[in-house]
Amino acid sequence: MIPPGFIQDLLARTDIVDVVSRHVELKKGGANLMGLCPFHGEKSPSFSVSPSKQFYHCFGCGVNGNAISFLMEYSGLGFVEAVQELAQGAGMQVPSDERSPQDRERAAEHKKHQATLSETLERAAAHYRMQLKGNQRAVEYLKGRGLSGQIAARFGLGYAPEGWRALASAFPSYDEPLLVESGLVILHEAEQEGGEAKRYDRFRDRVMFPIRNVQGETIGFGGRVLDKGEPKYLNSPETPVFHKGRELYGLFEGRAAFRQRGYALVVEGYMDVVALAQHGFGNAVATLGTACTADHVQKLFRFTDSVVFSFDGDAAGRRAAVRALEASLPHINEMRTVRFLFLPTEHDPDSYVRELGADAFERCIEAAVPLSRQLVDTSAEGCDLSSAEGRARMLARAKPLWLALPDGLLKRQLLGELAKKAQLPDQELMSFWQVATARPSPSHSPPEHAMTEGPPPEYFGPIDEHHPAPQQPPRRKLQQQASQRKPWRKDWKRDPDADMPRFPRRAPAGPADVALRMLLLNSVWWEQLSPEDQSLLHELPEPHGSLVAWLERFLVNHGPGAWTVVEAALIDEGLIEQVQALGGWDHAEEAALDDLRAVLRAMLIARLEEEQRLITSAGAAADLGRYRELNEQIRLLKQLRPAA
Repeated sequence: MIPPGFIQDLLARTDIVDVVSRHVELKKGGANLMGLCPFHGEKSPSFSVSPSKQFYHCFGCGVNGNAISFLMEYSGLGFVEAVQELAQGAGMQVPSDERSPQDRERAAEHKKHQATLSETLERAAAHYRMQLKGNQRAVEYLKGRGLSGQIAARFGLGYAPEGWRALASAFPSYDEPLLVESGLVILHEAEQEGGEAKRYDRFRDRVMFPIRNVQGETIGFGGRVLDKGEPKYLNSPETPVFHKGRELYGLFEGRAAFRQRGYALVVEGYMDVVALAQHGFGNAVATLGTACTADHVQKLFRFTDSVVFSFDGDAAGRRAAVRALEASLPHINEMRTVRFLFLPTEHDPDSYVRELGADAFERCIEAAVPLSRQLVDTSAEGCDLSSAEGRARMLARAKPLWLALPDGLLKRQLLGELAKKAQLPDQELMSFWQVATARPSPSHSPPEHAMTEGPPPEYFGPIDEHHPAPQQPPRRKLQQQASQRKPWRKDWKRDPDADMPRFPRRAPAGPADVALRMLLLNSVWWEQLSPEDQSLLHELPEPHGSLVAWLERFLVNHGPGAWTVVEAALIDEGLIEQVQALGGWDHAEEAALDDLRAVLRAMLIARLEEEQRLITSAGAAADLGRYRELNEQIRLLKQLRPAA
């Protein structure tokens, strides 16, 4: 906690005119100074700064505040970061009541180390820029993509030369550990004992896109091959200054354009961002090879109240849109808007704007789907709304999305739209969802458990689901929760004489139970599954399908973790009872990845055999060609089974 007295003293020593004038051109206008508002696009000045009141106010968009809030809004800084920046300029030391001298020293060392890493990366960026000027092949590639020298300079584009140690000419010592820690150099340990480790450049013969944080510091790179090769794009690894799930390419360059155009445009690739800027859309940013996360959305809403997500129209684009929708929901209110733009399957934003022009792309943005309609469409996709079963399935899929919205007018209106689509009165749906999510009474019997081991049911406590699902907690919080909880007991039995709670028997576990339990215990396996296996898991009926979607979101936001970390997140989100109701816990404890693949293979075989039964039940109208095709698929899948 920073003492209030220090904040007052800091503001008294800070001249807001000096702070604002670093970013906004101000001119005298009576007792105050006036300028163009940096928070929304305007042609005539309506942004007023008062030297006497040390206060700013925009008569156009209504934004106002002091020097601290200006830095927070304009630079995207947190409160403590903004205070520290102002204090540094005023020559003041920010007090820290709760941290020990050792903690403060460690924090200072960490910040100093991060600055050193950024300096190393910036030195590499300068080297890559110089190399681009002297490489005609790379220059011609960028010109062929329609980019001007001005745009290349604005984004700091460069070129990583061929050769294993091209960076050696940019640094005094190629053995500098910072080169490895920053992700610029790969250290390959020698296989033979006593052999010398080999170092070589991570990026070779690639066009380089420096990734900058909000303050403009280089924190990583993306490199694209000039010709054919894999991977097409290569990103910096995670480092102390670079976290893919938090950063957005083009954010530093695009902040001013957010205010001019009134929205941020989120696309999927570096070249999309740069090509759109070339055609006048300087407000584009891109995720860095990951799905959109809650951190991305929260960061964007620091700079604008309107976000447009642009995706390809294929299945992968639709899945990415679902993740963006889920990440956005907790941050929506009546003043914020999110829309979804789906381009034709043959185009991405880069190719679309180059082939059809800026005006055509502008029309696409104007026709983007609002979040409310996207939520309804996502819930109804694949559901037969002419049947009661289809409408019920649509509502089951819509409920967690609707609950994630903050309370307000939008949430209430969406309930009406969903009820209308489900052919139910608004109040009936509201009453049903409120009853279904009500807090369980202490007198209720504990839920059944599918495990022969585990903590007592009362350990988890009542779960209040009246409120929207909370944002996923940071990984550190999950680890703390996991370390503080009681250990799982492996000696719990169903012996009536044992002084332990008794767990009722459940039906034998099904393959879906076993597969999901394996994944929860071993979340690192998700990325090792084929896209077909991942789709099979996503298509499982409730509650399995929803839990699979939750697990994928968790992995996008936090990365793979031990079961205790995953479990803490499930408890935090109120999903632990659904997981406890799954069978297959005993089968999954010692499972290997091949065991999971075998279960998924068996599930696919069962699905294909069911389709065969439906074909044969059609009698004379049976599609024998499809039957034979299924037969061959089943035969090949069974051949993959390991020998008993």
